[in-house]
Amino acid sequence: MPAVLLVHGIWDSAARLAPLKAGLEARGLTNVHALDLVPNDGRAPIAELGALVARAAAALGAGGPVDVVGFSMGALVSRWYVQRGGGKERVRRFISISGPHHGTTTAYAVPFFAGVRDMRPGSELLRDLASDTDPFGPVDVHCLYTPFDLMILPAKSSVLAGARSVHEFRVPMHRFMITDGRVLDHIAALLRA
Repeated sequence: MPAVLLVHGIWDSAARLAPLKAGLEARGLTNVHALDLVPNDGRAPIAELGALVARAAAALGAGGPVDVVGFSMGALVSRWYVQRGGGKERVRRFISISGPHHGTTTAYAVPFFAGVRDMRPGSELLRDLASDTDPFGPVDVHCLYTPFDLMILPAKSSVLAGARSVHEFRVPMHRFMITDGRVLDHIAALLRA
């Protein structure tokens, strides 16, 4: 089974993904790693953070396939890696959890940093990624989101066209998407498939 790389969201760290990592390990996945995105505050462009994901993925699995699970901003960073950072050649499965793939209006309420601008609806980065005719190639893409999300607005911004599956979980908060048992069960099942 491929190594699994977890990518966190804005203002978070690899430590914030500990419940997700532990939950996947408790469900039988053994080669799970979490990456620290630095800086984590939206200051860096999404592409710069995507390059960190590319380096981390290259260090895993001895050149073999990897699975990438991105949460929130980390889902968009991971998408950039798949589409622009060479991920199509390495990633077997990309699971996006509550990612701002079509932007989020909450990005207008945050300081005017490059990465935050990238997450605004209609940003140059989002238009560029959406322009691909074959954005994911052979990568198996799955999107998970909650309709009650108050960070990703609108919540359906988390849905990617061309995803193999889209799953709505009625989780009460954005942050709970990486701790809810139903979500963890589903992610583990996708990674084992």
